[in-house]
Amino acid sequence: MATIKDVAKLAGVALSTASYALNGDPKVSKETKEKVLEAARQLNYRKNGFAMDLKRSRTNTIMLILTDLSGPYYSELIRSIQDVAIANGYDLIACSSIGAQDSTAVRFLREKRADGAIVLAQNIPNEILLESASERFPIVVMDRELTGDGLANVLVDGEQGGYTATRHLLDSGHRTIAYVSGPQNSYDNGQRYKGYIRALNERDLSEKTKWRLTGGFVRDGGYRATKTMMMQGELPSAIFYGNDEMAIGGLAALKEGGYSIPGDISIIGFDDIEQAGYMNPPLTTIRQPKHEAGSLAAHLLFQMLNGEEVNATYKLGIELVQRGSVRNVDTRIDS
Repeated sequence: MATIKDVAKLAGVALSTASYALNGDPKVSKETKEKVLEAARQLNYRKNGFAMDLKRSRTNTIMLILTDLSGPYYSELIRSIQDVAIANGYDLIACSSIGAQDSTAVRFLREKRADGAIVLAQNIPNEILLESASERFPIVVMDRELTGDGLANVLVDGEQGGYTATRHLLDSGHRTIAYVSGPQNSYDNGQRYKGYIRALNERDLSEKTKWRLTGGFVRDGGYRATKTMMMQGELPSAIFYGNDEMAIGGLAALKEGGYSIPGDISIIGFDDIEQAGYMNPPLTTIRQPKHEAGSLAAHLLFQMLNGEEVNATYKLGIELVQRGSVRNVDTRIDS
């Protein structure tokens, strides 16, 4: 079955131009529109019936597309967006991007089965978001900086978060600090890692390759990465986990190995999920405004649906939450 990408290639135009032409956008010239429509006819390309002109028909539904629907971070985000949707008389469809370009989420985007979308899914390519977004189908993206018609970005200052976490460990006297990362294709992970490296460089310190481990932003990943670190026979003084889920898994692995936290090793996370404060010891972490970010993204989407102008990018701040999993190495703690 032909796709809009095939149409664009045959017509010799950009994906976004093909999308605008097929949706009857007046800013596309008559000549270009005829070229795209002729290519569509040759390829027998058919838009799904749901891909309607949203000016003529509203679904009163918005989509939320996430990498994963499980986990405490996503749960809070879904709630915050749903509250705004309900207040505006809209329904919310939440779906996973598992499968990336072949996923139901991508099909829903291309077929415009809602009035707009909020996307936090690093495995959906920029190309698909640029192709799908328009003034009549706005998209708010939460995990990358992406510029285009019908697009807005809501970001958390992850670089400052990574820097603040690492600086806290450095200021507590730690000099060997590992970073357990999330997915390598994650914008958020990249920003946190960037802040970590910046803080190390300020103290003329460098990352050790043997401690460069990936936990995929999941609890089991943090557990496995920490086990790998332990098997190498030398642990750092402190570990910065790219999110709290991995830190909780890492804490379990360290305890199984007979290590005391923070007596033998300090750990810090990122997110400040609810469970972080109930760990033993309670987890020191970077709090990011999960509820506020979701709420802002939803409010922006409804402003765009109403034809109002919004900024291209909004960046929210972070906060260090000090609990019991980090010690000052100059202070004796009985294990």
